[in-house]
Amino acid sequence: MPTNSFFSIAFSLFLVMNAMGNVPLYVGLLNKIPVRKQRKIILRELLIALAVLLIFTFFGDELLRLLGISQAVIGIGGGILLFLIAISMIFPKPDTVQSRREEPFIVPLAMPLVAGPGSISAVMVYSEHAQNLMLVAGALVAAWIPATLILMLAPNIRDWLGEKGLTACARFGGMILTLISVQMLTQGIIRLVQDNFPHLTQ
Repeated sequence: MPTNSFFSIAFSLFLVMNAMGNVPLYVGLLNKIPVRKQRKIILRELLIALAVLLIFTFFGDELLRLLGISQAVIGIGGGILLFLIAISMIFPKPDTVQSRREEPFIVPLAMPLVAGPGSISAVMVYSEHAQNLMLVAGALVAAWIPATLILMLAPNIRDWLGEKGLTACARFGGMILTLISVQMLTQGIIRLVQDNFPHLTQ
């Protein structure tokens, strides 16, 4: 495959990961965690996301077939999960200091914000069409590096914004997350209908 295809795949995957769009969400979700821990958490979550995407790059079709899960169901489940998280960001409930400082693990920073239905579907599609899994995996890593660098700046943004700015950012991030979750849910439902009732979409 030509070199320009590698860069095309890498650029597309970078856009699908939506690192810039996820910055307010990361800031909002990590705003109660000490600054020195935030970069460690972000790097850990992004490494998990990379591992998940690499697994789907090489074994996506077999894994979904083994579990009996369709990509449509992943979209619906991810959409519902993100919607619940978004509501809690927009309308936070008063709780204890300990619970407010609890750090997220895998959900939602790694999945589904970075390794979500869109990026999972993208790596599976590229793997199928490129017929070169190592090229797709290399493009995925090339896309992951700048996305990670961008999200690692989230703690700096936290310092710049201050407490009021963080509260506003968390609610703004919750609004964005609501839109993402509804889109994810509706696309999953549409795909589920297309897969199971093709005559309705003709």
